[in-house]
Amino acid sequence: MKIVARNKKAGHLYAILDKYEAGVALKGSEVKSLRAGKVNFSDSYARVQNDELFLENLDIPAYAQANIYNHDPRRLRKLLLHGREIRKIRTLLEEKGLTLVPLSLYFNERGRLKIEIGVCRAKKLYDKRADLAGKEAERLIKRIMKS
Repeated sequence: MKIVARNKKAGHLYAILDKYEAGVALKGSEVKSLRAGKVNFSDSYARVQNDELFLENLDIPAYAQANIYNHDPRRLRKLLLHGREIRKIRTLLEEKGLTLVPLSLYFNERGRLKIEIGVCRAKKLYDKRADLAGKEAERLIKRIMKS
């Protein structure tokens, strides 16, 4: 499994409640750009529309060698999931305050691009501070145990 990118901010900004693995419908130049490791997760999210799941605002820059056949970097991309999973996600998202956030992009063993999406709730400022304090305490404990 080759990880293309991880959304590191998602763990800081959101409490991840549930995770799903989905395929992504892409064009050839997008795959080439992803294999080069070029992707930007900022402001990207997924939404359910007409019993289909779509990824919005995921920025995959244009591939330099694709000339006129290049893609739009921020186009709407369809996520490929089973119908029962999409229905389950839709019922979860109907709860107030939940959103669907991309967590990581990777190529699986068969060479297919997969995206891990999470049903998330935004963290409050005090939650973020508590997480940072916990991580700092763990680092301190590890440092003391090491010496």
